[in-house]
Amino acid sequence: MTDKKPGSLMIPPQGGMMRDFVARLKLIARLMGDRRVNILLKVLPLASVAYLFLPADLIPVVPFLSALDDAAILWVGSTLFVELCPRDVVQEHMKDLSSNLDSDASGDVVDAESTDVDGGKE
Repeated sequence: MTDKKPGSLMIPPQGGMMRDFVARLKLIARLMGDRRVNILLKVLPLASVAYLFLPADLIPVVPFLSALDDAAILWVGSTLFVELCPRDVVQEHMKDLSSNLDSDASGDVVDAESTDVDGGKE
């Protein structure tokens, strides 16, 4: 087991892939606007987005792979940005974002029975 420091709570993802993707975009947007994040570090996600608009690709020959390198650059840029930001700032923003989740996603199960209705047609 690893020793965890108090206050180093990392909140696990709460939902599907699209929900995690949107939460990641919100986290990056919040970190970009935070003054506690180094301004040179904020260049990283901007440069990875700018790479999409460059006419040159890392793998220009195979059409499908040229799209994959764009996606890989975006993924690496966003992941490095979040990882290099101060941990306490990232955790603060993640905590704020997780508290904004819908209250209807509580995971309650409703037990019910169903009945088919013909609507008067036989």
